[in-house]
Amino acid sequence: MSDSASSKIIVALDVPSRKKALELVEKLDDQAAFLKVGAQLFTEAGPGLLDELHKRGKRVFLDLKFHDIPNTVAGAIKAAARKRVSMVTVHASGGKEMLKAAQEAAGPNGPDVFAVTLLTSLDSEDVEQVFGRAPVSLVDEVVRLAGLAAETGLPGVVASPTEVKTIKRSYGDALLVVTPGIRLPGDDPGDQSRYSTPGAAARAGADYIVVGRSITAAKDPAAAFQAVAAAFAEGA
Repeated sequence: MSDSASSKIIVALDVPSRKKALELVEKLDDQAAFLKVGAQLFTEAGPGLLDELHKRGKRVFLDLKFHDIPNTVAGAIKAAARKRVSMVTVHASGGKEMLKAAQEAAGPNGPDVFAVTLLTSLDSEDVEQVFGRAPVSLVDEVVRLAGLAAETGLPGVVASPTEVKTIKRSYGDALLVVTPGIRLPGDDPGDQSRYSTPGAAARAGADYIVVGRSITAAKDPAAAFQAVAAAFAEGA
């Protein structure tokens, strides 16, 4: 397993408290350098947790999926930059002006702004209900939304493993792809409708993968991390 493979694995700290988050970080030891803080943990623990993770030498992916008017999102991105996060998410469906405002707010020294295309919990029926259109190809919809990110200069998007290959075929190196919905073989997919294994995501061209329950719910999170990183390295 290479260090480069490990650096591409983002562990989702989808736990209910600061205490549990830091306990998990301790169990992972120095293996996991990149950690995701999402809505549940951020709401419970607050921005101070980001400082604590930085003190431990961790990179932080702040996954709050901002979706608001451009000025409000720009302010949120500036706040994230002050907290020295490495990545932050916005919803691509917020539109070009919002995406442009987010990218401008990040500037050259701020966090990388990644646009969330379609949540991995959604299927085609959900998309039809949300957007009020006849059934659409999920891949086509994701690629269309990824195009908004590319047009506004964002460095990357968040998309499920099933869409990575088409995004890479459409936009090449212009967009990095962060891929959630990752499970080790045999693990319960839970509420994910579009998911895959670390190796399959690597073969599709994912630049980063976000792994939650396959690591965080394991009896030995450190060993599970090693298994994920090894599978990703083998597939790459």
